[in-house]
Amino acid sequence: MIPEYWKAFIIKNELVGKYCEIPESVDLSELDGGNLKLLDENQILNEANEFYPGIAVKKFGYIPVASCSLGSGDPYFININDGANGSLYRVYHDAEMIDDESYNMDEAVSLVLADYTELLKYLCENGN
Repeated sequence: MIPEYWKAFIIKNELVGKYCEIPESVDLSELDGGNLKLLDENQILNEANEFYPGIAVKKFGYIPVASCSLGSGDPYFININDGANGSLYRVYHDAEMIDDESYNMDEAVSLVLADYTELLKYLCENGN
């Protein structure tokens, strides 16, 4: 489920459990930026298989890779359909549900970074 290119990126850069702060000026979702914590493999699988929005969006290729470190509950995702160096997305957990298992994807998903490797620019020294 977790793409090898993501695993390689995380391992090479020692990112598991690290925090990133994405400035508002580069957040393509036009929100206030983002504060996130990168997930380990078990957390990724848990978020994708046990919690929304992960359950609802994995069928569209979205894989959770980070959680909001400020408490919004909006996880961050890559999409396996984008391939290596693909985008980073925020999926709003409180977006409109079409039914018990599907979000209105136009409302639920926002592009945050065009290339997830940009996360390296926004690593925080000491937690969040």
